[in-house]
Amino acid sequence: MAIIEAEELTYTYPVGEKPAFRDVNLKIEEGEFVIITGPSGCGKTTLCRCFNGLIPHFYGGKLEGEIRVCGLNVKEHPTYEIAQHVGMVFQNPENQLFALSVEKDVAFGLENLGVPRKEIRKRIDWALKITGTYNLKNRPPYELSGGQQQRAAIASVLAMNPDVMVLDEPTSFLDPVGAEKIFEVIGRLNREMSMTIILVEHMLDLVSRYADRIIVMHDGRIMMNGDPREVLVSEEARLVGIGIPKATMLYKILKHRGISLNRPPLYSEEACQVIREALSR
Repeated sequence: MAIIEAEELTYTYPVGEKPAFRDVNLKIEEGEFVIITGPSGCGKTTLCRCFNGLIPHFYGGKLEGEIRVCGLNVKEHPTYEIAQHVGMVFQNPENQLFALSVEKDVAFGLENLGVPRKEIRKRIDWALKITGTYNLKNRPPYELSGGQQQRAAIASVLAMNPDVMVLDEPTSFLDPVGAEKIFEVIGRLNREMSMTIILVEHMLDLVSRYADRIIVMHDGRIMMNGDPREVLVSEEARLVGIGIPKATMLYKILKHRGISLNRPPLYSEEACQVIREALSR
């Protein structure tokens, strides 16, 4: 069942001369892990702002077409109502953490919803443990590293128990080791809780292994939408400037030289496996 559905969706910012994105037709199924990627300025972040109602209710502007999230028409329902179904983790966690301790930040959304105190305590502990931040609960966010801050921001959204989690380049301020830890947490949420994940990301080397689907945007339109292996081996993805995983690039180089592998690998461990399979044939 489609948890997000957009039909002929076009949006222009209040001071924009042309649409940030246009003619978007999209369905995201419940429990999917979807990556949205593409060059800077192609409309990825703007599209995600429609998923939780920030567009059109906060940013204004002109939104044409239809978009429904968890059965709610985004144009007709206020942001606070959609936010009970869709949690958003922003690019810079410092913009999302403001309390004097991680624990209070995670509690903030639940307190605003009037969740009973006992349930708040239960959800805080669960969200902190699953994101690996329980030992940081009494620390002020400004004392944490970038990776710790990002995991704390994920915990604050996760405690709300959303149906959909949208993450806008959550690893842009992290080194590869920190980014990999964040992706492991996100992948676990999708795998163990069947949470729908929508991830805007450029670091496809680290995250492609978790995805059910990759959407490539270019110049405000959806250019490609499909299985990660099919999208990443395509010439169109390379020409538009997508960061093709190194393992997938190796597959393309070997294929060009007449060496056939069973499937395009998405990460280094898988590349080793398919090469061994080819050598054993």
